[in-house]
Amino acid sequence: MAGNLKQLSHKPERLASGHRLCAGCGAPIIVRQILSGVDGPLVIANATSCLQVTTSVYPYSNWRCSWIHSAFENTAATIGGVEAAYRALKKRGEIDEDYKFMAIGGDGGTFDIGLQSLSGALERGHKFVYVCYDNEAYMNTGVQRSSATPFGAWTTTSPVGEIGQGKLMGRKDLTAIVAAHRIPYVAQASPSHWKDMVTKAEKAFNADGPAFLNVISPCVPGWKYDTELTIKLAKSAVDSCYWPLYEIENGQYKVTYRPKEKKPVVEFLKPQGRFKHLLDPKNKQLLDNLQAQVDRDWEELLRKAGEG
Repeated sequence: MAGNLKQLSHKPERLASGHRLCAGCGAPIIVRQILSGVDGPLVIANATSCLQVTTSVYPYSNWRCSWIHSAFENTAATIGGVEAAYRALKKRGEIDEDYKFMAIGGDGGTFDIGLQSLSGALERGHKFVYVCYDNEAYMNTGVQRSSATPFGAWTTTSPVGEIGQGKLMGRKDLTAIVAAHRIPYVAQASPSHWKDMVTKAEKAFNADGPAFLNVISPCVPGWKYDTELTIKLAKSAVDSCYWPLYEIENGQYKVTYRPKEKKPVVEFLKPQGRFKHLLDPKNKQLLDNLQAQVDRDWEELLRKAGEG
């Protein structure tokens, strides 16, 4: 069904309108696309995050499925416990329906605070899909840097001034870390490529074991760009190979989108205020360093996929 937009448009929405997320936020677009790739009963555990606080303002909820709010650090453990209880109840014949399970969190609750919980759930083999919507900083609490924040980016804790020029460490390759757990399905996706996203969601929910989707999620206030540029920015991240689209299915790498013309990473950076300082000629070396890292990562990915 992933390729049939008309059929997908008739599926019931599991994330209702009326949430309090920012105009132009990437997170609800991502959630709607991913939930288009699953049918039947679904249980979601949602880490403390922008998505959580804006879709569950008491006494309202935007979720049209079973939904649990978990702390930053234990979302994967929460959904793992629910999945284990479901298997026990089904084995005893107390549940007949086939349920799916999903955890979702931002990069703060996934790359950093929740990494131990995620690693444990993956190692135990719980059958669930973990979705990280990666907006590359702790946006909900004031735009502090996380280990997902890229080299050179401004945040409130990696400021730009006489002493500092943004974050001077590279971002963590969480997709590779998760893949090292040897789970059935791991992928990177972008809301700019909906068909690729929905196809990967379908594969993830049908995997025989844990699955992981790492999705780039542009953030208007944190990235400092104009509201209408969300999807354009997400596409620019893909076309520059800053955020390549690929999957790892049972250990086999596959690049699912290869740009006809690889764009320079500066085209992705230019619309974003968080990278404004990198456009100053005196910081050319920082920009060159970021471009070199993107190039190295892309060549390494092609090598792993047998396309290098």
